[in-house]
Amino acid sequence: QVQLVESGGGLVQAGDSLRLSCAASGSNLGAFAMGWFRQAPGEGRVFVAGISWNGRRTIYADSAKGRFTISRENYGNTGYLQMTRLKPEDTAVYYCAAESIVVAAHIATSSHSYDYWGQGTQVTVSS
Repeated sequence: QVQLVESGGGLVQAGDSLRLSCAASGSNLGAFAMGWFRQAPGEGRVFVAGISWNGRRTIYADSAKGRFTISRENYGNTGYLQMTRLKPEDTAVYYCAAESIVVAAHIATSSHSYDYWGQGTQVTVSS
């Protein structure tokens, strides 16, 4: 069974930084791309950032470019989302997700492509 556990969320002020972590484990967990999504109240789950299995490729949503950095241990099971210059509109539950892959450089931006999800961690940014 595969398990993803996020940590690092919290309440911060606008302009602050937070670092989210995602630890993946499980005997069935092979190579996977990792993605971060977020869901604000009353809205759908949207893509924030993704990183390939080999760590060499990253993709960001426009809202995250220049402020967020996704990283992971190369070929490893732990990933991070460093968020800087946070804004109130970044307030959401943040989820990490894993997609089983064959091509090491693959990253998906659709939530439907991901096979495993964490329970989410709340990020609240006050103005």
